[in-house]
Amino acid sequence: MAGTAALSLTLAACGGSEDTNEADEPAASESTSESSDAGAEPTNDVCEGSATSADTFKVGGILPITGNLAFLGPPEIAAVGLAVSDINAAGGVNGAQACHQIEDSGDSTDLSIVQASARGLVRGTPSVVIGAASSSVSEAVVDTFTDAQVTQVSPANTAVALSGISPFYFRTAPPDGVQGSALGTLISQDGFQNIAFIVFNDTYGTGLRDVVEETVTASGGSCVYGCKGDGNEFPAGQTTFTSEVADAIAAGPDAIVVLAFDETKAIVPELDAQGWDMANTYFTDGNTSDYSEDLPAGIMTGAQGTIPGADASQDFKDRVSQWYEVAEGESLNDYSYSAESYDATILAALAAAKGGSNDSATVQENFAAVSGATDGEECSTFEECLTLIDEGSEIRYVGPSGIGPINDQNDPSSAFVGIYQYLEDNSYELTSTVEGTS
Repeated sequence: MAGTAALSLTLAACGGSEDTNEADEPAASESTSESSDAGAEPTNDVCEGSATSADTFKVGGILPITGNLAFLGPPEIAAVGLAVSDINAAGGVNGAQACHQIEDSGDSTDLSIVQASARGLVRGTPSVVIGAASSSVSEAVVDTFTDAQVTQVSPANTAVALSGISPFYFRTAPPDGVQGSALGTLISQDGFQNIAFIVFNDTYGTGLRDVVEETVTASGGSCVYGCKGDGNEFPAGQTTFTSEVADAIAAGPDAIVVLAFDETKAIVPELDAQGWDMANTYFTDGNTSDYSEDLPAGIMTGAQGTIPGADASQDFKDRVSQWYEVAEGESLNDYSYSAESYDATILAALAAAKGGSNDSATVQENFAAVSGATDGEECSTFEECLTLIDEGSEIRYVGPSGIGPINDQNDPSSAFVGIYQYLEDNSYELTSTVEGTS
């Protein structure tokens, strides 16, 4: 696909569902191997106010507590917390205990929130910062972390523009070349030729739109509305979409791709009100979410969406939810980017262990190596990998996200993309998975 991704499109049905109420969860594939001691009781190890990387392995978090991506906050925060708990259960890092300090990233409509959070984290001298979820939000603070030589690892950024943006910026989610190619191929395989986009004017939205459009047109299709260069994007945070939906439908598409965040809750009812068949609608990780409590039952039935990342095992999901119950007193019903958040934290801790220091520059120097960039011995838990490091071995940590080694652009060299379909209650289930390389 225009050189941005080489995608293996043999669809391997994995079954399962993001809904923890599903009774018959299938066994995990090799790509979703366990990365923690399932018998350990989780602990909520919040950093003390004076903690720094000099006396702890300090995990900062810059994750969405408020804003239009706040639905991603709980699974990401819980996974970071669980990873810190597992690290401490294995004895910590370089003789020090691990702790976490989570700050709000907000969203791209008010970047002052993330900028203030980033400055506060830098002052606290963390070993690593996990986040942000939004690509545009990360763009706003990547220089702050780079200038301070603080390693930033996003579990959810997918914008192609972030590949190689800084030697201190990594991600455990694949760039949009992988997801966009998978979605564009899915649309073409479903038999749709003319597509329209309802897309917000955001680095994430426009970048993903461009890849999907290129993939569809390369297969002989065409874009009829919201196309690259047409100027039809709407601003993030917009609340009414009567004209955008009307214009998109009037262009005569076979399928509509909605690229937005929380705005989706207003776009979907407008599509329904104007007679659009939701079975011909596609979403991506920014809005493939459980709408069972937000929208009328049946309104999403048949729509499809993509989320980068392997479908982690039910055991991993249960442990993430268990941590959230300990910390917040409630269980999770969404696990988006939890595996990527967990692996980002574990990889950073292993990088510190390999380098023999918990400072962030050491994490940066060794992050790619412990992911397998140096062809190390495969291991799947922090404790197992730590034993190999102590023996002087090179390692390749393979966790629940199933990503390949970090490449020279600081991206995963390979990753999975799940394809999901909406049910009558507006929840969604996994129907298949594709693996792509970046």
